[in-house]
Amino acid sequence: MRSLQYLPSFTVYHRTPKDANTLLGPRLSPIRSRNYPLPLRAATSTDEIPPNAVRRKTDSNWRGGFSLGVDLGLSKTGVALSKGYTFRPLTVLKSRGQKLETRLLEIAEEEEVDEFIIGLPRSSDGKETVQSNKVRSVAGRLAVQAAERGWRVYVLDEHGTSSEASDRMIVMGLGKSERQNREDAYAAVILLERYFSTQGLGAEIILPKSLDLQEKIKNKAPEDPDFLPGKLEEFYRF
Repeated sequence: MRSLQYLPSFTVYHRTPKDANTLLGPRLSPIRSRNYPLPLRAATSTDEIPPNAVRRKTDSNWRGGFSLGVDLGLSKTGVALSKGYTFRPLTVLKSRGQKLETRLLEIAEEEEVDEFIIGLPRSSDGKETVQSNKVRSVAGRLAVQAAERGWRVYVLDEHGTSSEASDRMIVMGLGKSERQNREDAYAAVILLERYFSTQGLGAEIILPKSLDLQEKIKNKAPEDPDFLPGKLEEFYRF
């Protein structure tokens, strides 16, 4: 037997298969039972905390908050906004670290967002890259702050979004300078389009370790009475 923890009056042991028929000693004194609340259980998947794309698939009348697409680059971060199946590029941020995370939360607050869809870099063979680890670090920190507000953070394969964004802007007739300034935001648009067109397939939720925070984001997203399909032209501006 291996001793794991020493206490003033007794020792707690860890039983191995070899010890299965061996009596444990010494015997512990009985402890008076208490009424404890049921422990919180960790969420495990998007089945328990579904993204907006899944909620819309299962309930056509569901109305919730915006989805914010985030394309994290080496020096710039593209941001796009979506509600339902309407998408628009929002802005390109040049801040990094805590300033970037704070600004993303501010935008989410301003735009009534309740989830972040963050692009996860992958190579052409589907494997994660060095940049993937950096993105996961940012997503993990953002997930903790977002959960405090009841918001969710997901990562989704972003492979090919930048090239698609560049092609689209060329078709739109945007000049080279304008394409360079907006490419990251349009890449975030492509990410959101991919996310909704596949009903969230492949989206991976990033959960904070705190079970209390997980409980906050398990709650159903609030309905948005201000959203009406007739107002979409008001929403679609860049």
